[in-house]
Amino acid sequence: MLKKKNIFILSLGIMLGVFMGICGSVFAERDNAEPVADATEALPYEDLRTFTEIFGRIKRDYVEPVSDKKLLEDAIRGMLSGLDPHSAYLVAEEYQELKEGTTGQFGGLGIEVTMENGFVKVVSPIDDTPAQRAGIKTGDLIVRLDDQPVKGMTLADAVKLMRGEPGSKILLTVVREGMEAPLKISLTRDIIKVKSVKNRMLEKGYGYVRISSFQSGTGESLKEALAALKKENAGNLKGLVLDLRNNPGGVLNAAVEVSDAFIKSGLIVYTEGRIENSEMRFNAAPDDLIDGAPMVVLINAGSASASEIVAGALQDQKRAVIMGEKSFGKGSVQTILPTSNGSAVKLTTARYYTPSGRSIQAEGIEPDIALARVKLENLEKSEFKPVKEADLSHHLQNGKAKESKEEALEKEKETLEKDYPLYQALTLLKGISIMKK
Repeated sequence: MLKKKNIFILSLGIMLGVFMGICGSVFAERDNAEPVADATEALPYEDLRTFTEIFGRIKRDYVEPVSDKKLLEDAIRGMLSGLDPHSAYLVAEEYQELKEGTTGQFGGLGIEVTMENGFVKVVSPIDDTPAQRAGIKTGDLIVRLDDQPVKGMTLADAVKLMRGEPGSKILLTVVREGMEAPLKISLTRDIIKVKSVKNRMLEKGYGYVRISSFQSGTGESLKEALAALKKENAGNLKGLVLDLRNNPGGVLNAAVEVSDAFIKSGLIVYTEGRIENSEMRFNAAPDDLIDGAPMVVLINAGSASASEIVAGALQDQKRAVIMGEKSFGKGSVQTILPTSNGSAVKLTTARYYTPSGRSIQAEGIEPDIALARVKLENLEKSEFKPVKEADLSHHLQNGKAKESKEEALEKEKETLEKDYPLYQALTLLKGISIMKK
């Protein structure tokens, strides 16, 4: 376990109104008083001379005056962004917003974004936010913000444009796969309050828990949700669906707590890197909050990082069936290193691995049962319906009192029409329950 004075987990994402980067990053913060060994050894003097020469050229010849502060900040940003999509330089304001983001309340549109080929790419919309309500989808490419093209902007610049006063509007031009023309989507900025855990009974015996992001209080919220489901069911559950679709990540400790809620023993996740503090191992405590009831975990392409930690742990420990689409594939760890000027460096320092030693980086979690994206049509609404015995004139009655199952059947139909993967998950749990009997 980590020493508190040396390192603590902050979050798996930057919440800058709309998120800035992949919210599936594992963040840790080290005491900036620690010495950095050999930091000045073997300085590349020739390259530094070239840097100084270019710096001087810009100062002297650029069409407009540029301050030293801006040039040096931009140089640092470029140095970090050139490493990978998740390393970044955070000025004091951005660093403060990062720390505040773990509370689950922030201003903006409610989308998790990254940069791809010069455009802002949506990793996932957040539940109950302007972005989700407006129909923003995972994989959308944002090419214009109001009248300004995104091409050529940094992710930080794009994020600043998308932020704004709650109630103000912004027009996004979105390119979506399968659509011939770009979409114009107007959104109204809002204060985003993310409730990370939601729960309900699908039907008697079968519970549903949706985790939309991993916050500092998610583990405790999950315990409360499971207790509420047991109370509503008047006893233990026959099965549980854990929905991690479009969950971009969150706090690492929360991902560990969620996994630990269902695993009685063994490894949950571990990380490996070059620095000593980057090597962490998390093991499960001997308890299972649903007493071994069968589980199905739903994932899709918008399930990233912390979601992949949970799915990978439950899959490797044979605790749940993973169903849906291949996940995002965010398996690197970022460390937050505060600097003396109040800013911070977000630096990729490790990769994380599932209990069996799989690296998720750029690979993702392969579901045990893959579900293709399909569009369902309700045949009962069609004019062509199959003829049953009960439809024939003068058919015999059953002879027994008809059981009242209409409500349950109606709820099942509604689940099928609105959410096919969830319907399949429930069907699988029922099948497991029947086989157990």
